[in-house]
Amino acid sequence: MSGRADSDSPPDTRAEEAGKAEEPEEPGRGDDAEAAGHGERDRQGEQGEQDGDAPRRARWAATGTGAVLALAGTAASLLRLTGSAPALVPVAYACGAGTCALAAVLGSRGRTRRALWLSVAGLMVMALGDQFD
Repeated sequence: MSGRADSDSPPDTRAEEAGKAEEPEEPGRGDDAEAAGHGERDRQGEQGEQDGDAPRRARWAATGTGAVLALAGTAASLLRLTGSAPALVPVAYACGAGTCALAAVLGSRGRTRRALWLSVAGLMVMALGDQFD
């Protein structure tokens, strides 16, 4: 770098730099240029597949999280029902489990944002039921 701005450089230097940037491919390197084009398309295809996988992963995560929390809430509700806990505790766990099961259903249908919030709400209901114990 000479420290000069582009406007201070001589006009022929800028023309040479522009010519270097736009040099045509050599005649014998057509196969390499063609391969580079396919590589570029492959990378774009991979990016498209990665972008397509994100919603699928979100649906699986929402469905799996809702199902696991629903099973945990159901198990906790059954355990508290057989114990000496007040009746409100197993009811809270069962309601939280039902909310998480609904979140799993919504997650499987692609409503991942709503499923996330329902999972959080169901978990909070279960935690509230645990406070009554």
